[in-house]
Formats: sequence, C-alpha cells, structure tokens
Amino acid sequence: MKRVIDLFVVLVILPLIFIPVFFVMIAVKLTSKGPVLYWSDRVGKGNEIFKMPKFRSMKIDTPEVASHLLDDPKSALTPIGNFIRKTSLDELPQVLCVLKGDMSLVGPRPALFNQKDLIESRAAVGIDNLTPGVTGWAQVNGRDELLIDEKVRFDKDYLERQSFTFDLWILWLTFLKVIKSESVSH
Repeated sequence: MKRVIDLFVVLVILPLIFIPVFFVMIAVKLTSKGPVLYWSDRVGKGNEIFKMPKFRSMKIDTPEVASHLLDDPKSALTPIGNFIRKTSLDELPQVLCVLKGDMSLVGPRPALFNQKDLIESRAAVGIDNLTPGVTGWAQVNGRDELLIDEKVRFDKDYLERQSFTFDLWILWLTFLKVIKSESVSH
C-alpha cells in the first residue's frame, strides 16, 4: 500500500515541480562546470547499493563523504549550492528513485556507501529492511546535526511506529522545516 501511495503522490507532484526543476537545471549548468545531476552510491533496502541523484551543489572535485565531514564545506559549494541546499531543491531529482522503487517518500535517509558505522548500526536493529526515504523521522529531528546513534534511534523509532498517518506527519514536518530552512546543511 505504501508503494501505491508513493507513486500516486509523485505522479501528482511531478507537474508541480517541473518548473522549479527546469530552473534549477539551468542555474546549475550556468554557474558551474560539470553535470547538472550528481549521482551518489547509496545504501538501500537490504543494504543493496543504488544510484541516487541530486542537483549538484558541490564542485566536481569534492570528496564523496557526508558534507558535515568536509574540512570546509562552504568552500566546496557551487555558486548556487548554498541556495539549492537551503531550499532543499537539490533533493527534487530523488522522485526518480521513488518512481523506480529504490526509495520511498518517507523512510530512513539512505546512507552513503562509505558510512560503514551508520550502515552497521542500522543493520543491527533491522533498519536495513526498510526502503530509504526522501525524508524521514531523523531528518525532521535534526538531520546532519544528529550523531549516528541518535539517527539510528530515530530510524528504529520509525521502524516501530511506521504507518500512513505517521508518514503524513513526517511529510508535514518536512514541509515546515524546508519552509523555515531548519536543520538544512549549508
């Protein structure tokens, strides 16, 4: 049932996000060298690796690590990188992963392939059995500011409480966080 709801919501929002997607694509292309989309290897359900797209907000020579682990994340940003991250516009291409089935609208955020400690901690409590999400319970409770054990605690809480109404609540909280630019890495 969750998959059907994901597909329905994505098909409804696709026409609404077409114009912002178009303008972000042009802005990324005009302001920096390299491709418009950045495809990162992410850990999905069952710890399977999949490719997740984002609008490229970092320079093409930036190391492939979580942005909060960079020495100076702001120096790695493209001219519009801070804006598209602050507004979460960089996440819009992930609707492709929802359509494909690699992601859901709500679930634990997919770890980078090299975040071994997070991957192992999640697997130890069964979170690896969930389809990762565009947003999740940990995202609305701190995002990148959370320590790994805190992320895993929120992900485990989601695993135990997941329901249609809980997903709606998380989507609503995500909308509020994006509007207020709260807990968004710059």
